[in-house]
Amino acid sequence: MTTQESPLTLAVLVGSVRRPRMGRMIADWFVDHAGRRDDLRTDLVDLAEVPLPLADTPPGGNPASPIAARLDAADAFVVVTPEYNHSFPAALKNAIDWHHREWVAKPVGFVSYGAGSGGIRAVEQLRLVFAELHATTTRSGVVLTAPWDRLDRQGRLAADGPLERAADATLDELSWWGDALRAARERRPYGQ
Repeated sequence: MTTQESPLTLAVLVGSVRRPRMGRMIADWFVDHAGRRDDLRTDLVDLAEVPLPLADTPPGGNPASPIAARLDAADAFVVVTPEYNHSFPAALKNAIDWHHREWVAKPVGFVSYGAGSGGIRAVEQLRLVFAELHATTTRSGVVLTAPWDRLDRQGRLAADGPLERAADATLDELSWWGDALRAARERRPYGQ
């Protein structure tokens, strides 16, 4: 539970823009699960709905980004990513590169999915990217192997106990880091 007066803002990024895709369905489940907590307020950012051309990414980020203010307002992030060819999607890398200061001194957790590995290779590479941006990544995460086999009759992700415990562990860690880093940023801006 955050010790701050207001809940932490958790931006949940859907990293895949492919059609058809599982990412939005998984993100919707995660946002719903996180919504049961009173220490977090979620903001779902679906990259399929955000125009971020490849040509407009100057070094150091682009404050004209249509989602820069939303990312800047976030205290923590969850990246929902598939694994494509042993890595993460190009649209996700482009969105990360469009921004810089928005990630600094904030925690990032992961919900990954894929066929055999559950997306863990994509997450390992994303950890390197976020370290360069002065963000801290959580140890806990949610790993979904073959999520298409977990759909209920309405086409929604059917979560079981282990999946919900993984989400809770990730949210607990993000809440702790988010609270600590928000307090640190308020006390002294990062890098000063």
